[in-house]
Amino acid sequence: MTVAAGKLTGAVNDDPRRYEHLSTIRLEDPDAIARAAKTRRRHPGPKYGKQNFIVAADHPARGALSVGADPIAMADRRQLLDRLQIALANPDVDGILASPDVMDDLLLLGALDGKLMFGSMNRGGLAGLVNEFDDRFTGHTAAALEALGADGGKMLTRICLSDPDTVSLLEATAQAIDSLAARKLIAMVEPFLSLRENGRVRNDLSTEAVIKSVAIAEGLGSTSAYTWMKLPVVADMERVMAATTMPTVLLGGDPEGSQDEIFASWEAALSLPNVQGLTVGRTLLYPQDGDVAGAVATAASLLHHSRLSHAGARTPAEVTE
Repeated sequence: MTVAAGKLTGAVNDDPRRYEHLSTIRLEDPDAIARAAKTRRRHPGPKYGKQNFIVAADHPARGALSVGADPIAMADRRQLLDRLQIALANPDVDGILASPDVMDDLLLLGALDGKLMFGSMNRGGLAGLVNEFDDRFTGHTAAALEALGADGGKMLTRICLSDPDTVSLLEATAQAIDSLAARKLIAMVEPFLSLRENGRVRNDLSTEAVIKSVAIAEGLGSTSAYTWMKLPVVADMERVMAATTMPTVLLGGDPEGSQDEIFASWEAALSLPNVQGLTVGRTLLYPQDGDVAGAVATAASLLHHSRLSHAGARTPAEVTE
């Protein structure tokens, strides 16, 4: 790839054959993906006191290709893989959240050695689809994630009180949580209270709406032992984080405002109890200044790696004593 001082050049790399070997492997040796998953070095796993940094790359599988004003920013798979490899090369990046196609490419590239792996499970609620809230589970299954040696699965859980498809989604989400928990895999649940306006789905990012979405999502499934929350950074995050005891990662979404403003909001939220880190995609892979490596490094610098327990709280080791 073409990188100058850690910064992507305008076209990233104009060689259309730079990933041709992936097509060859997929054609002649598709079992190579399973072998790569089996032989890769695993991440030691999430630990108390060390926040995790996970890069998200599951947007294209839902037809969500836009970043800012560019409606097809994520359409070029070669550029996406270039940017992902730059991000994953940073040792402070712990892992990936991806749809099966992207995950498989990264496994073949050897880019996931020592990384956390979270699979994207429901991608059926295509952006702009007439029944977008019928967000069916068309991606990774719990069984497939277990076979890959992944650490968990993520599910987008948009709750629209005026859409009858919501109840089916909640049921499917609960079943997915149970299926992951049975395999001791993390269920990363990303809830929103959502509505349809002028034919488009919009997530309500008011503090009260996010709190209500958390209350609903954390009660799904027959056990919450392996459930994490994946939440947006909104106003009054202290109240949001008071709504759950579950490990929580912060999402980036489609960036609005300056990069400095975005990073400042993340920094404040990362200081709150039970925030386990960042799971961010477009904001870092397609930064406003084009400097992927720089954006990733800045985000990594916000994470806490030796956070002390909060007053009155006990560490996991103390709980078992």
